[in-house]
Amino acid sequence: MLSLSKLRKKMKKQRQQRALLMAYAIIVTIALIISVYNNNNVNASVNNKEPIDYFDSQQQAAVIDPEAEAIEEAQESVPDGDIDSMFDTASTTSNITTEQMEIEVKSGDTFISILTNLGLEYKKANDIYLEMKKVYNIAKELRVGKKLQIVVVKDEMENKLINVDKVLIEPTVGTRYIVERDEDDKYVSKKEQDEFATEVKRVKGKINGALYATMQNAGVPRNVTADFTNIFSFSVDFSRDVKAGDEFEVLYEAEVAPDGKVVKNGDVLYAGLQLGKQKMAMYRFKDASGRTEYYDEKGQALKKTLDKKPLSLKRARISSPFGWRKHPILKVRKLHSGVDYAAPYGTLVYAAGDGVVQMAKYNGGYGNFIKIRHNSEYSTGYVHMNSFAKGIRPGVRVKQGQVIGYVGSTGRSTGPHLHYEIIRNGQKIDPLRVKAATGENLSGKNLQQFKTIVASIEEMKNPKPEQQEENVASTENTQETNNPQN
Repeated sequence: MLSLSKLRKKMKKQRQQRALLMAYAIIVTIALIISVYNNNNVNASVNNKEPIDYFDSQQQAAVIDPEAEAIEEAQESVPDGDIDSMFDTASTTSNITTEQMEIEVKSGDTFISILTNLGLEYKKANDIYLEMKKVYNIAKELRVGKKLQIVVVKDEMENKLINVDKVLIEPTVGTRYIVERDEDDKYVSKKEQDEFATEVKRVKGKINGALYATMQNAGVPRNVTADFTNIFSFSVDFSRDVKAGDEFEVLYEAEVAPDGKVVKNGDVLYAGLQLGKQKMAMYRFKDASGRTEYYDEKGQALKKTLDKKPLSLKRARISSPFGWRKHPILKVRKLHSGVDYAAPYGTLVYAAGDGVVQMAKYNGGYGNFIKIRHNSEYSTGYVHMNSFAKGIRPGVRVKQGQVIGYVGSTGRSTGPHLHYEIIRNGQKIDPLRVKAATGENLSGKNLQQFKTIVASIEEMKNPKPEQQEENVASTENTQETNNPQN
């Protein structure tokens, strides 16, 4: 099978042949007309004059010679090959075209079946598959909904696939995996990766109404808005503390393609709130151990109050509070060392704060039990769970709000509920009355590095006049969002 470039050269040669044939036909037709015309004139003159010797007549030679010369010239210019084969190829190759199509993967499709359904023979489809495997795990990653860009060579007259020249998959923006035919009619694979630039975007504005809606109207991406509100969710009551006229400011990273399009929004580097006269500012920092947290300008950790109801069902009722009671099973007066939240089987149980899992096992009357140490002062316990979330085991670090298990009724229990405990310095206390702040402040080299980052962020927020032109994108973004739409 010819490669596409060779096929195109052949088609060009054949078009030249057809043009020569057309010129030849026109010359022959003209010569025939002239010949007939002269014959008529000769016949008309025979009645009045003696017969003419056609081979000696100068007039007749003048008619025949141009035709012969034209025919001879046309024949000499015809490329190698006879006239019949030229007419045969002209009638077939003129219908060969290339076409690019997009195919969406559907349920039951495989990479090979997609190609064979187009009409490609199995062996070639398998060759393309094997070549694609060299750069992309096509068997594992080809899922329903993904799209393939395929360039095919077709015979339009017979509506038949001749070959597949190229297959392209772009599983993520900017990353492309390609298999295509080379000039030797062999399939070769490659990976193309766009280089993205990381830019810092800055958006600020006045709050009018709900903070989330204001930030959305100002053009802040959804995931950035969610991260921003989550940073302050343990120290700000957004329904009561935030008033019209208060201000927000956020700096976040974005990956930008060569054409200027944002392909991915990254981490929040700075989150600021001006609530009346109170200013709150938090900076992102990754310490030497690899832990990432938010701190104020002095390196003081963001104080996260332990969640009092670490469940996805926030309306779950308290079935038994902390304190002395008659045990429903043992029938003796006993201290109830936590709070019981009645909830259906399978309700998500969250980590009440950042920390490290100390215990995750079946523990007698507690049933399936998890204990998390948050700092040197506070720990929390989660009792009677149906099962643990995947990956939850001793030594694993968890984040506040992370799913750690599911509500059940294991151990000594009368029905599905979460028994939740808070332990301070080894003593169990009432979860509804304590405000347990977690988090560790920065010190030493971590603090020195953090102060350098704070200075860099402050410089981005308040660029010097000579730097403003270098921060055009950031400045324009700020100007556009100073007056967000409501």
